[in-house]
Amino acid sequence: MTVTGPTELLATWEAGLARQGSGRALLLHRAARPGADTDALLSVPLGERAADLFALRRALFGDRMQVTLDCADAECGAAMEFDLDAGELGAVRPVVPEGGLRVTEGDWVVEFRLPGAADLAAVATEATAVTDATDATDARRLLAARCVVSAVRGGRVATAAEVRRLPGRVLKRFAEAAEAADPGAELTLAIACPECGAATSAELDIAAYLWTELDAWAREVLLDVHLLASAYGWSEPEILALSPQRRRYYLELCADA
Repeated sequence: MTVTGPTELLATWEAGLARQGSGRALLLHRAARPGADTDALLSVPLGERAADLFALRRALFGDRMQVTLDCADAECGAAMEFDLDAGELGAVRPVVPEGGLRVTEGDWVVEFRLPGAADLAAVATEATAVTDATDATDARRLLAARCVVSAVRGGRVATAAEVRRLPGRVLKRFAEAAEAADPGAELTLAIACPECGAATSAELDIAAYLWTELDAWAREVLLDVHLLASAYGWSEPEILALSPQRRRYYLELCADA
């Protein structure tokens, strides 16, 4: 992939300061796919987006990812540190069967597409707006309804109202098919505590993880800019144009002066 330069990365970081999780994830995805429009990025299957972000992480910070997790056992609570390989995790991309995702259950035949970030955002908004409607509070049902490409019930085209009230058994089959086709959509870690042996599960949110790293990187780079500008009178673009190695060398000269 084309590695985004420091100026563009700082602009991404600056824009992300005023946003939260989903907004920051979109900014990072745009950095991973320069030139892609917003609608296209929001429609990308979740596992593909994760793979793009892992690729960006590798390009910026390398393969090794350090993770800290507390043991789930209340009596233990030990801090566990371990490494993950961004290259291995990023290799998991969606594989949709030829003809798309099709679920046949009872008198239902439903074709689905894989959900993307826009679907999750729309479901969250709709569920919040109609909390008094019992069927609308089922996020899985709302998500499945958004992802329906075609639905036939008893040999006839299902109505929009029927699609919004898909039976639980159809929802279950859709969830299973989507997980099989896009296993990277949700990455769950299962770690055995080295102290007590208890198993701890936690979801790995690559967008949040990468944002934390980008935030630390940006603040360090801006400190470098401040120090070098103060010492040499260079502008920010001039300093960012230097390689990291040359920046570090000039900073060492400043410290020795």
